[in-house]
Amino acid sequence: MNLKKNLLFFILLFFVSRIGAQTCTALGQTPATAFPVCGTTVFEQENVPVCSSNSLYVPGCSGAGSADYENKNPYWYKFTCYTSGTLGFMITPKDLTDDYDWQLYDVTGLDPDQVFTNTQIIVTGNWAGNPGTTGTSASGVGFIQCASSYDGTESRFARMPNIIAGHDYILLVSHFTNSQSGYGLSFSGGTAVITDPKAPELKSLESSCDATRIYIKLNKNMKCSSLAVDGSDFSISDPGIKVISASAFCTGFDMDSLVIGLDKPLPVGNYTITVKNGTDGNTLFDNCGTNIPVGNSLPLIIAPILPTPMDSLSPVQCAPQLLQLVFRKNILCSSVAPDGSDFVVTGPSPVPITSATVDCKDGFSRIITLNLSEPMVHGGSYQILLKDGNDGNTIFDECAQETPAGSSLRFGIKDTVSAAFTYHLIQGCKTDTIQFLHNGANGVDEWNWQLDYNGTTFLQNPITYFDPYGEKNIILRVSNGFCSDTVSRIISLGNRLKAAFSADTIICPEDSVVFINQSEGDIISYLWNFQDGTSSVDPNPGPKKYPLSSTGQLLPVSLIVHNSIGCSDTAVTTINVLPSCYIAVPNAFTPNRDGLNDYLYPLNAFKADNLDFKVYNRAGQLIFESKDWTQKWDGTFKGEPQDAGVFVWTLQYDLPDTGKHFFLKGSAVLIR
Repeated sequence: MNLKKNLLFFILLFFVSRIGAQTCTALGQTPATAFPVCGTTVFEQENVPVCSSNSLYVPGCSGAGSADYENKNPYWYKFTCYTSGTLGFMITPKDLTDDYDWQLYDVTGLDPDQVFTNTQIIVTGNWAGNPGTTGTSASGVGFIQCASSYDGTESRFARMPNIIAGHDYILLVSHFTNSQSGYGLSFSGGTAVITDPKAPELKSLESSCDATRIYIKLNKNMKCSSLAVDGSDFSISDPGIKVISASAFCTGFDMDSLVIGLDKPLPVGNYTITVKNGTDGNTLFDNCGTNIPVGNSLPLIIAPILPTPMDSLSPVQCAPQLLQLVFRKNILCSSVAPDGSDFVVTGPSPVPITSATVDCKDGFSRIITLNLSEPMVHGGSYQILLKDGNDGNTIFDECAQETPAGSSLRFGIKDTVSAAFTYHLIQGCKTDTIQFLHNGANGVDEWNWQLDYNGTTFLQNPITYFDPYGEKNIILRVSNGFCSDTVSRIISLGNRLKAAFSADTIICPEDSVVFINQSEGDIISYLWNFQDGTSSVDPNPGPKKYPLSSTGQLLPVSLIVHNSIGCSDTAVTTINVLPSCYIAVPNAFTPNRDGLNDYLYPLNAFKADNLDFKVYNRAGQLIFESKDWTQKWDGTFKGEPQDAGVFVWTLQYDLPDTGKHFFLKGSAVLIR
């Protein structure tokens, strides 16, 4: 962080550097042990120990990708949002000359320590260097204020952020000043609710095996410090049995469960556990200081100790290769034979068990996973049977009770299914008809077809029609309500039939026409009509010459093709047979737009390559040029009609047949 310009701070920094800053380890000074806070009370931090830990990334202030703001003399606070809205809070130093900074994180579903590494969870913050109160307000700046000088005027308030119901947040308060004086943290002004509206009470009870301890589950987190360790917060309905101790399962500052100890075991029977004021003068209270009401109670049944039954199996999937047994009580891990020999699976197609695994915690687990030698693919009713394993016993629960051999658990599975399908194709000249077929084996009762561009259908054996031929992607998903399968298949419709050919469409009298067949499909016959009284059935007929005509001819040459199923297609190309291809430039033209001799251009330049036609006036000025013989001079220059008179032209071109180059020059009269 930038140094703040105040002599006192330089002296303090020098002092701290001499004695060495301590690592932050106290409760509340790390994200994992953050103080739980409430929106209805002021949290008073009486003093702030001097320490430092990981550096922090501050958006818009830290270097690119770096984390260079010091997490100095910090305390961390956690809360949950119960109603979405804006979050207003204020940090008020006990010494208003102190400089406090802060940053807010959304840690929903995350390890709290990700505040040091995950830059995407930062909500907002303020790191201004000038002293005094800080926090969020409706008029605060809409960005994170970076470090500044001690005598600066930067805003110490950020705009209230919007927080989301159900999300968990952590607020860092960093004390840049090393005075160790504290502050008050209060929440007000915003519309979000961060106070749990649920009233605190007992949730559930459970007895230990020997009935000398009662495990109590609370309906929300409550402060560990509110629990009297002598157990005096609770009483039991049997006057001959006393509660003598209590201990909490704390995570940081709060707890959601605890255990009370009794002076003697509870006999089999029905009891009531009741909350009362303990020797500490209160019952348990939540993070907002709301107490569990005196008299809040739950019934407790002490039943005879019986073996834990095999009564529950996690939902079985299609073709399972493992089975997961779930028990009411913890099972002693060491009583489970690792080779799975405590169990056997029987049914229509029994599958050997290869091993049994348990996820142990403190030597116990409520789940035993049976691993099978292969997937179970045959439907029917099956049974898991408990027997003495190779370790000489069945299984023992946490109360040292052995589940008797012969205990069993039934379950059912359905056969695996296949989405493999067949189809029946009826080819047509314009449209192909396909009926798709699925056998419905193994209880399939759901079909989902995706028929390429024809969309979806849920029929077992749908019929569809394809107009354009070619490859079609067909996907079928089937299910019997337990197992499912999907098949994707490409079907090629090869009965495309298209007549096509290419040829020079402008022909000089002395030229031959070459017809190139470009037809597609499974063709069995061809019929060419050359429109001169001749025809051909050859797929690739030879070159053809047309007779001279003084006026020229437009001949619609056609090709008809047939395939094996009786379909046909026709292609037509018109051939323009010219009366002459002699290239010449007229010696006069009359651009009066009467449709006769309106333009000056080289006539019949059909076979001229690299053509260049130019026109000059009497002064030798170039007034028209074209490299396309069909682009003609209309007797104008720059849009202005030229006067009647003589104009000089030049023409050069190459003949493609011989490669010979020609250069011609002459004159033409423009007549108005």
